[in-house]
Amino acid sequence: MNNRRLVPFIVLGVITLFIIAGISSSLFYTIEAGDRAVLFYKFGAGLDKENIQGPGFHTKAPWNEVYVYSVREQSRDENMDVLDKSGLSIHVDVSVRFSPVSDKIGYIHERFNKDYVNILVAPEVRSTVRQVMGRYTAEEIYSTKRAEVETTIKEECEKILIANNVHMVALLIRSINLPEQIKAAIESKLQQQQEALAYQFRLDKEKSEAERKRIAAEGESRANLIINNSLTDKLLKMRGIEATLELAKSPNSKIIVVGSGKDGMPLILGNN
Repeated sequence: MNNRRLVPFIVLGVITLFIIAGISSSLFYTIEAGDRAVLFYKFGAGLDKENIQGPGFHTKAPWNEVYVYSVREQSRDENMDVLDKSGLSIHVDVSVRFSPVSDKIGYIHERFNKDYVNILVAPEVRSTVRQVMGRYTAEEIYSTKRAEVETTIKEECEKILIANNVHMVALLIRSINLPEQIKAAIESKLQQQQEALAYQFRLDKEKSEAERKRIAAEGESRANLIINNSLTDKLLKMRGIEATLELAKSPNSKIIVVGSGKDGMPLILGNN
């Protein structure tokens, strides 16, 4: 009898569980690490751009909408044909890395919706690449000023993107394809420049070596001149007498004739 009274409550409980399970996706939501969410209050203030939902478990009214954005760093490749300063067509592959400003995704959603990459990022990158490369020649883009071109594109594109709450991390020119005849001419010119630099290096080295030898010869000549000027007759006689006195102290037998040498210098006669 008591079990029959519980049946309606059991049925009601089961029905309630099914209802809750059915609408649970509208009541609860989870934000993963690296994501952020913005809420749209259908019967309230509309899009809440200021209160961004961070990672974790959240609840909401069933009629409110949740828009989840990845705030991780993203990458986009762009292939395009551009014209250089002289009007020459160049095909370039560009890779751009970017991420939305996490606490500004409400403003991104308001202006561009979740398709902001195709609406904002890609067009701005392509436009900036064309504008910047149009200031340089194909040779500069291909060889001498490639790093400068990359830096300029990044700086100019970043100004536009950050104004729309997107941070530009990096921009890289992956490849540059020129018409074969133009490419061959540029590579030939670069090779000739390298050969000219190598030849100039050898010349400079030989000039340096010749200068070193000249300076060494001049130094040796001055030293000899100083020595010759200092060797007077009196000095030579004095040195000779000093040497004779030293020899006289030697235990070896010898005959010293004073004043018998040339210019009155002592003459030494030995038995060896």
